[in-house]
Amino acid sequence: MNHNIIGYLIYLTITILIIVRVGKICYKNGNVYVSELIPNHTDLCHKINQALLLGYYLLNIGYCSMTLISWEKILSANQLIEAIAIKTATIVFIISALHYTNIIIITKYIHKLIE
Repeated sequence: MNHNIIGYLIYLTITILIIVRVGKICYKNGNVYVSELIPNHTDLCHKINQALLLGYYLLNIGYCSMTLISWEKILSANQLIEAIAIKTATIVFIISALHYTNIIIITKYIHKLIE
């Protein structure tokens, strides 16, 4: 079997598991955070958090899928491990950057959205 196909399967499995796990954690904790920013608007808080989760899943899983076309041909097990590590680290970095960006945007602009 081609090393690239094995790499794709391992990479997608790892990254999708990371994305789903982090998404669930952020959604659970995000409800509390957004509820504190917008008191007395519980329904609005849940809607905002659901929209953030949906966008998070679509963006990250889409990006993971699109990165598959940029892989070079993998000829050895060492290259396979290296490619998976680099691609997975990139996804983790993107997830953390998106998380902090969302926090900054919500904190800065939430009161303008309510009014």
